[in-house]
Amino acid sequence: MGRLTLILGGARSGKSSYAEAQAAMSTGAVLYVATAEAWDDEMRARIAAHRAQRPAHWQTVEAPRQAGAAIAAALTPAITCVVVDCITLLASNIVIALPEGATDDDATAALLPEIDALLAVCAQSSADWFVVSNEVGLGIVPAYPLGRVYRDALGRANQRLAAAAERVLFMVAGLPMTVK
Repeated sequence: MGRLTLILGGARSGKSSYAEAQAAMSTGAVLYVATAEAWDDEMRARIAAHRAQRPAHWQTVEAPRQAGAAIAAALTPAITCVVVDCITLLASNIVIALPEGATDDDATAALLPEIDALLAVCAQSSADWFVVSNEVGLGIVPAYPLGRVYRDALGRANQRLAAAAERVLFMVAGLPMTVK
């Protein structure tokens, strides 16, 4: 199994930049897995900015769902580093697609197989993996049911990833703090 590093933190804490900097030090090919979907102009601009800042020689796979299968299809022996950016948006894509009134159990049941698929591909890979996700448990309790369902499902996904990870980092103001 490749070395799995989970990078957690709040919005604009430096998670993605840190993961990309680590990948840039890789001696082989880098596979960048983007999970964002462009639902509006602001998100399209964010995606364009992320694309522009990545090295052109990195291979990019866009996988807003079924990221594990997309990674498995793209992995080659030359790839020595995989960056998954990010679980936060992957979870959002999955939870938002659930029917109205979905429960925490429904969201968790939909999201954890995605996480398990990622971990299964990681287990078969010799690459170093940097998986980015937001820590959403430090803020206020969301005022609406879907927000609470999302927060709880993502928290469970982060726990599953952290348990499997060799390293877990928590980013604060661009600085990595080692958790595990």
